[in-house]
Amino acid sequence: MRNIEEISSRRLSLASAVTIGGTSLLLGCLALTDAQTALSAALRGVSVWWEVLFPALFPFFVLSELLLGFGIVHLAGTLLDPFMRPLFRLPGVGGFIVAIGFASGYPVGARLTSRLMEQRLVTRNQGERLVSMTTTSDPIFLIGAVCIGFFGSLEAAPVLAVAHYSGALMLGLASRFRGREPDSDGNTAEPTKGNRIRAALSAMHKARMSDGRPFGILLQQSLQSSLTLMMIVGGLVVFFSATLDLLVNSGLLAYFRDMIAGLLHLLGASPNLAPAFVNGTFEVTLGAKAAAANAELPLVDRVAVAAFVLSWAGLSVHAQVAGLMSRTDWRYLPFARARLYHGLLAMLIVYLIWPLFHSDLSAQLSVDAWLSESSWSPWSHLASPGLYPLLRSAIWMPVVFAFVLAVIVIVGAAAIGIRKLDRKAKD
Repeated sequence: MRNIEEISSRRLSLASAVTIGGTSLLLGCLALTDAQTALSAALRGVSVWWEVLFPALFPFFVLSELLLGFGIVHLAGTLLDPFMRPLFRLPGVGGFIVAIGFASGYPVGARLTSRLMEQRLVTRNQGERLVSMTTTSDPIFLIGAVCIGFFGSLEAAPVLAVAHYSGALMLGLASRFRGREPDSDGNTAEPTKGNRIRAALSAMHKARMSDGRPFGILLQQSLQSSLTLMMIVGGLVVFFSATLDLLVNSGLLAYFRDMIAGLLHLLGASPNLAPAFVNGTFEVTLGAKAAAANAELPLVDRVAVAAFVLSWAGLSVHAQVAGLMSRTDWRYLPFARARLYHGLLAMLIVYLIWPLFHSDLSAQLSVDAWLSESSWSPWSHLASPGLYPLLRSAIWMPVVFAFVLAVIVIVGAAAIGIRKLDRKAKD
């Protein structure tokens, strides 16, 4: 049996090496034959990284290091522990990461999870499930860039937000049944005795003493590691931007597009939605823009495709998450499956809740009327330089963070109450 597993592992490694090597050779040949396309796409990727991703993600990377160094994550984990375990079979620190991940967007959740796995605060099973649940878009991008910038209306915002974030939470609830081995079971931890607030403060103090770095050194090392991560993220964005343009211009993606178009036709959907799926497979921004482009298609179909693209997140985000998790024993295939399930679930939720949110009044809402009362440009999330994205994040992040924590506490308290009633009924 062991020999069979070793042979299968070797064959898989060989197939992966051949696939990666062949793909790299193909992309190299395409770049040499179409250098102008590769250069233009690379420059566009650098622009997006510098003007959007760097000011939006870099502060959160630094903040995550500081929160871990000062023990804030451990404090929140102790407080949230009784609510997270009955809901998601995860330790309390998972609740803090869920709130941060939803508020700041991908791939910040993966960054925090990787640090917790390195510190052995979560197991591989818990870390994989946590990354799958927290790889979500931030509200600013979802509302500002996708709904206002691409769809040109706020009508899609509530449906898209509910489908995207509730789908992530449902995915987390469903994944609690995965991997019930003893070392990954979140219910095996001993309950905290005595005052929980005192225990949380004690956990924070122990974590701070265990870290031991003075604030100056902690800040310096946080900046250094965050800059390194941002360079990795930037390189991946540039690579996938150039890859997508090269594959599109070469015509190699035409077969993939035709296959998706045929599948959509069999399902009764418009084949014109196929380009959105193709673009979204590689890059989330291009996929969401393509989903909103064809105004002749029903709005509900376009919003459903956008929900899938945001939840799948694109291979560019997948590569960012894989890079952040590379120092752990995290596995990519369960993550990829979870992204696919999240995308399909988000599409289904859009169709289910669309009648609840859709109205003639909201359909008449125009962007010009909304912008006349606001100084927020719909394209500012994609192209605004400087600290503007950071200032908007500073406004949105506490709201989303508090809302997610409130949901976890309320639903977790309900789960605890139901469990106590069941125990009393059995007794």
